[in-house]
Amino acid sequence: MASNLCEGLVAAGHDVTLFATGDSMTTGRLDAVVAVGYEDQPGQDAKVLECLHISNVMERASEFDLVHNHFDFLPLTYSRLITTPMVTTIHGFSSDQILPVYQKYDGHVNYVSISMANRHASLSYAANIYNGISVGDFEFTETPEDYLLFFGRIHPDKGAAEAIDIALQSGRELIMAGIVQDRRYFEEKVEPRLSDQIRYVGSAGPEKRNTLLGSAACLLHPISFDEPFGLSVAESMCCGTPVIAFNRGSMPELIEDGKTGFLVHDVDGAAEAVKALSNLDRMACRTRAIACFSTEKMVADYMELYNRIL
Repeated sequence: MASNLCEGLVAAGHDVTLFATGDSMTTGRLDAVVAVGYEDQPGQDAKVLECLHISNVMERASEFDLVHNHFDFLPLTYSRLITTPMVTTIHGFSSDQILPVYQKYDGHVNYVSISMANRHASLSYAANIYNGISVGDFEFTETPEDYLLFFGRIHPDKGAAEAIDIALQSGRELIMAGIVQDRRYFEEKVEPRLSDQIRYVGSAGPEKRNTLLGSAACLLHPISFDEPFGLSVAESMCCGTPVIAFNRGSMPELIEDGKTGFLVHDVDGAAEAVKALSNLDRMACRTRAIACFSTEKMVADYMELYNRIL
């Protein structure tokens, strides 16, 4: 999402410096003091790299009109030490324990929520701006195949086991794609149930992702947490593929119930919704995704905010 915003701003003619790891790709200017991410090179100390990275941004802050922070709460603690205004997009709260930092700098830093559902009552916000996807990366498929798709982390939060229940109850084939984030959950709740009807195909890169999403009859998104935003939901709709999701978090903001998918409360409701997929217009799914969740829409919304702040 941060890459889409950076590239979109550059394409719109703005001078953008991206502070990221040295192996990052951008059409803007790249400034890196960390060669690779700490997940990509074992043995690195995450806190040390974070300190080097954040301090590099802040020591150069005076060179910029505005600093846009996607790095959670730690950069906020520098915000009163610089004169450059700061925007912080809050991509979710890992726990309530981090709230005191956000509360301390509320009103000094301009906070952006990525969905109304993810706003915290104790904070004020400068804007709500949905994440944007690169529409050109997703092809519209008018006539899909018959399978259902689960596309996301194999983790209890994402509802992989519930997706299997929905497929079995509706008698449909299910393809599952995504990294195994919770190995025990996969081995206990998913792997024993794999069959000719329920197939796990591993993680999916951009090309495979486009094919899987576009050819699916629908995306199953039976989440068990209040998700701040669902990129796979927007990506699916961009391909013309409707989404059946549990009605939690930001889902009512992404999905138009009965038009671009169905909002349900449990496995039974999802299985019933599968029967009504033929009533949905796949072009309506793509039209909504482009109008609300494209990179162009996101860039325009952030530019309006930047101009207002400046």
